[in-house]
Parts: sequence; structure tokens; C-alpha cells
Amino acid sequence: MSSTSNVLMRLVASSYAVAEKAATITRNVMSSGDLGIVEKTGANDLQTAADRLVQKSICTSLARTFPQITLIGEEDLPTEEVEEALIETAQYDEILKYTCPQQYSHIKEEELVVWVDPLDGTKEYTEGLLDHVTILIGIAYKGKAIAGVINQPYYNYQAGDKAVLGRTIWGVLGVGAFGFELKEVPAGTHIVTTTRSHSSKLVNDCIAAVNPGKVIRVGGAGNKIIQLIEGQASAYVFASPGCKKWDTCAPEAILHAVGGKLTDIHGNAFEYHKDVKHMNSAGVLAALRNFDYYSSRVPDSVKQALVP
Repeated sequence: MSSTSNVLMRLVASSYAVAEKAATITRNVMSSGDLGIVEKTGANDLQTAADRLVQKSICTSLARTFPQITLIGEEDLPTEEVEEALIETAQYDEILKYTCPQQYSHIKEEELVVWVDPLDGTKEYTEGLLDHVTILIGIAYKGKAIAGVINQPYYNYQAGDKAVLGRTIWGVLGVGAFGFELKEVPAGTHIVTTTRSHSSKLVNDCIAAVNPGKVIRVGGAGNKIIQLIEGQASAYVFASPGCKKWDTCAPEAILHAVGGKLTDIHGNAFEYHKDVKHMNSAGVLAALRNFDYYSSRVPDSVKQALVP
């Protein structure tokens, strides 16, 4: 079956275009000077106008083109008419030039679950740490993350007026991941990327057990996975509940597409069925290479404290 008629590759191509639209919305909200911030559960759990508008844009756009997929987004939104200006029905045709892997060639729309984080790194967005911010669209089949799109709306924002602002990374298992240059941390070097605003004794104990030469504390799961695939960090360690399925689905698919691995702290694979619980209650552990080393260093005390 050609990729042009395959639902998976068409969905990825549409998600790419939708993510680009979402990035424009995100930048426009910032430029307006009114972020429309509300606290959901506290000062570290914020929602902005960009979160709301981007989720409307992504979910409505994809549902219009693929009416039988299951869409799960981070934000709870009222059911109301979505203005046409937020909707994107185009697709990124370059993706359709790739052949769909045989194991996904006969997927039906209704078998796909799409996990959407409209603004990963909302707290950082409100604080002006714009390079931390990503837009995540993850695609799951039979409970597994098989494809994903990560958009960085502010990629290159500090590189000057002539720099191209923003980029979109995409990947499909069995095809690869694109939109960036794959790099690795030098062998034997351990650099951990972890949470910036949700630290705890468990998180720090787990990081210390890895004995890293450097720890990078940044916002956003999408941002942390980009650090792994671009050689800025060797492991992503988050020994705490708090991360959700919409945070990890797209990043996991892209990391796995280039040979990396992402699991919970126990080494268990995440499930992305439509009825699965949203919370990743047993934390997150990821690496581009040498995953087994990092997994072997997780203390038993940390594992016992985090129940899958």
C-alpha cells in the first residue's frame, strides 16, 4: 500500500501542518501581550490562552480530516464552535514520499489514538524561557507510541532577526525521525536532563545514583527528549509522578525511531490505549544509548516509592 493512501502517514503529514499552525497561534498569543493565565491546580500547573487555542486548533483540525481517530488532549475545553481561522486542513507532502512500514500499512482510523499536549512547558512559556516550549502530537496504535510530531515554536528565537523561527521534528517507527541532526553525548559521559520545577528528594536521589558529570534542569518533556537526540544530554531522569501520557507519547515515538528507549523508572513500557490512566505514576527514564546502564542505577528505594 502506498504511503499516499495510508492513514498513518497521512495523519503524520497532517499533524505536521497542524503543529506549524499551532506554533503560529502560540507566537501570536505571546505577541498580543495577554497570555490569559489561569491556575489549574496551583502555581506550577498553569494554563494560558495559547494552551486553549492550540488544543482547539489541533483537535478540531485533525478530527475534521480524520473523524474516526480518538483524540485525547491535556486541556478540558467547553464544547463550542471553533472559528475557522484556527483550523488547518493542509498536510506536509514531504512525509508522504516515505513508504509506510508494512506492519502499519493496514491500520484503520478508528484504531489510532492521538495524544495532544498543546503547550508542553507552559510555566516556562509564561516566564519567557521560550526555548523550553514544545507542541506535542503523539500517535499510538495497539497501545504503543508509533509516530510523533514535536514543534518548537521558538527554535532560533535568540539567533537574530534573520534566523528562521521555529521548527518541526517528526518520526515514525520503522521510518526514522527527521527535522534535526542526530548527535550523541561522548561515550562514558553522563549528563542528566531533568525537571526544572517539579524536583523532590526522590528525583534528586535517583539522579545522584547515576553519578552524572552534569545535571541540566529544564522544562518540558519534549524539550528533554530533544536534548537526548541532539547530544546535549545522555539520560532523562524523572523519578516522580506528574508526567502524563500526552507529555511522553510523541517524544517516545521519536526517541524510539532513532534507537533510543523511554520507559517508567521500573523499565516498564508505557501504554497509550484510549482508556489508560493519563498519569505516568512511576516516573520517566529515557536514554538515546546505554539505557540499561541508567536503568541499573535506579535505587530500590526509588522503585519502591513509585508504584506503576
